[in-house]
Amino acid sequence: MVQEKIEKVLIVGGGTSGWMTAAALAHFLKNKGCAITLVESEAIGTVGVGEATLPHLRFFNQTLGINEAEFMAATNATYKMGIEFSNWGQLGDAYIHPFGEYGKEINSVAFHQYWLRQNYRGRSKSIDKYSLPVVAAAQQRFMFPINDERSIFSTYSYAFHIDAGLYASYLRRYSENLGVTRIEGKVVAVMQGDSGEIQSVQLENGEKIDGDLFIDCSGFRGLLIEQALKTGYENWSHWLPCNKAVAAPSELNGPLLPYTKAIAQKAGWRWRIPLQQRTGNGHVYCSDFMNDQDACDILVSSIEGKLIADPKVLQFTAGKRKKAWNKNCVAIGLSGGFLEPLESTSIYLIQIAIMKLMELFPDKSIDSALVNEFNRLMDIEYLRIRDFLILHYYATKRNDTAFWDYCRNMPIPHELEHKMALFRERGYVVEYQGGLFLEPSWIAVYLGQGVLPNKFDPRVNWISDQQLDKTMFEIEALVERAAMQMPMHDQFLVQHRASLERPKSTMSLYGGRQ
Repeated sequence: MVQEKIEKVLIVGGGTSGWMTAAALAHFLKNKGCAITLVESEAIGTVGVGEATLPHLRFFNQTLGINEAEFMAATNATYKMGIEFSNWGQLGDAYIHPFGEYGKEINSVAFHQYWLRQNYRGRSKSIDKYSLPVVAAAQQRFMFPINDERSIFSTYSYAFHIDAGLYASYLRRYSENLGVTRIEGKVVAVMQGDSGEIQSVQLENGEKIDGDLFIDCSGFRGLLIEQALKTGYENWSHWLPCNKAVAAPSELNGPLLPYTKAIAQKAGWRWRIPLQQRTGNGHVYCSDFMNDQDACDILVSSIEGKLIADPKVLQFTAGKRKKAWNKNCVAIGLSGGFLEPLESTSIYLIQIAIMKLMELFPDKSIDSALVNEFNRLMDIEYLRIRDFLILHYYATKRNDTAFWDYCRNMPIPHELEHKMALFRERGYVVEYQGGLFLEPSWIAVYLGQGVLPNKFDPRVNWISDQQLDKTMFEIEALVERAAMQMPMHDQFLVQHRASLERPKSTMSLYGGRQ
């Protein structure tokens, strides 16, 4: 059977999602005879509030052959080892969700189970003390992890705080160098065939652009996936009630923290993201419990440093498109769904959609098996992130405002209810193959927000009380010594801005030389 390959891909919309897609397609389809065109309008602009990322972005850049030092300089980036959550479980609480492990597995049993046994003996310290990325971040320290699994310096990863607009500009240059054609213009009409598939789009100046495969990166509007194809949207705002954000950049003031701040407020939360030359600030909130002016006032009063631009209000509905791939159109980015920036997942969802599209890239027939598998995999990603985000709101003891009363008492999805029941019973964390956020992430939020199990895993009872005390003390001391070996984050940025060469010889705190 002759397969007619895709010859024309049209991306509608720029910004982070559009140019990440263009860059990846240009890289993977190089010399494959496929023309890639991106149409965007400078007049429309982009959302551009997300500046915190997850470690997965490093691997996306590496796959495209992007030099990390060049990327850091181009995007005004700093390093990120996790997210600090303040006032979520109750007022005055704070914990860091790290990109790394807690302690180490002992006799094939997760470390947190030993910590739980200590907790029930009344001898536990904060679990944070057993995580190198948490201790290092709290001390404002950073260094690259190493690959030797014997070393404690292999127990964490890192991500970036970036200027998303600069990243899009960087990828535009990358993409155009690989032959991507950019067309300036506003799409005003979408032409469809008899079966509803998209055939072409028309710009404001009358120009028509056709294609075989269309990528919708038009943001919340969903110009192709929704306005043309009427795909439908699953609204999750009853579980994730925040539906607005006010954002404003400010002059850099204070140290360059190697973590993002997420500070719970009366009806939502604030973010603080340090870049090399400015700070990103925002306030995510629910309009049912707070008006725009109050939300803006809370943000502005909390900002350290002079505002660079006026606050900008954005509106959204948490949820996802019923099908991310419909006919010959794939929605990537905000056009496919939005789960708010609480755990920095927006760019990850762009990235995973791009990678799944490349794995399942069709020919002109666009076989339904490929479409269905793409939609199944993206549903898994969204659902698992959704549940993890809901956990932050639901696992709270706060009763100081109507917003937190709602969150504390709202019905939650059955999948999350199941996960929480297992953890509350015996500290069991549900494992899964696909989807984001593995065991350490769930441990961070469960324990950080006061969800304590009734029991612990009986397999930890092999160790005596005295030996367990000694083991916990040794791990805590190991973590503290390792953190003290790491340079301050701002110093590390200066020293390594031009080079990402890893240390060739580092003494392992687990023993041995790397």
